[in-house]
Amino acid sequence: MDIREMEYFLAIAKEGSFTKAAECLHMTQPPLSRQMRDLEAELGVTLFDRSGRRIALTEDGLAFRERAQEVVDLMHQVKSDMASNVGNLVGEVRLACGETEAVTILARAASALRREHPAVSFRLLSGDRDFVVEQLEKGAAELGLLVASSVDSGSFDFFQLPAKDTWGVLMRADDMLAEKQSVELSDLVGKPLLLPYRAALGSDLMAWFGVERESLDISATYDLAYNASRLAKEGFGYAVTLDGIVDAGHGSGLAFRPLSPQLETSLFLVWKRGHSLSRASHAFLERVRLAS
Repeated sequence: MDIREMEYFLAIAKEGSFTKAAECLHMTQPPLSRQMRDLEAELGVTLFDRSGRRIALTEDGLAFRERAQEVVDLMHQVKSDMASNVGNLVGEVRLACGETEAVTILARAASALRREHPAVSFRLLSGDRDFVVEQLEKGAAELGLLVASSVDSGSFDFFQLPAKDTWGVLMRADDMLAEKQSVELSDLVGKPLLLPYRAALGSDLMAWFGVERESLDISATYDLAYNASRLAKEGFGYAVTLDGIVDAGHGSGLAFRPLSPQLETSLFLVWKRGHSLSRASHAFLERVRLAS
């Protein structure tokens, strides 16, 4: 098994057809099919469900696609990294991010890097804290932006951004609570709440609720604040989220009010301890330091 076979496999998985994949790869269909039969024989599994009009991946095929993509991405990164030099920086910066307004800091750094080195590109992966850590651990991302109170310094090196995110509540603009400047714990007791999934399992946010957390009316948990905001706009509940992620300005139909007493969380750009960053990622990290 080599990189070429993995690239062939990924092309078929993307196109859902041996014929279309062969066209994209500028080859004929018979040798492509033969390569995949050989690959299945080598792995000892069936990768494709060939029973329908469109080729589908089996369970083993889905698992192999994830691993193959990681290997192919890494090989491309190595090739571009080796081709880079001080005056000709190329490559892809793979960055996993949680939802936060602080992405603006990274955007400024990315823009500065691209102005100087237009051959550098970015791959953005988005999810919650556990997702970011998972992407870093399996090598799908080199850098991760964590919204957290602390970082596991035994596993990661990090740079703390000079910014904090503020927790608050998203609600309908015409809600009675929107008339207040901030939202207190007593305002939320008995109200239907939408909480970020991981935070609902235990976090600084849950500590803010204190003894009341056991009796909260959690009507839903969410992964993406935008989706939660749609529910809040329809009056389904009050979305507890970070400021700046969703537009709650005039005309949006939403209002955001910070928690009182105020609850803030820190932001960290992290990477695996002992891992040598690619030249493009290292250059981006330096731009983030300068932009901060």
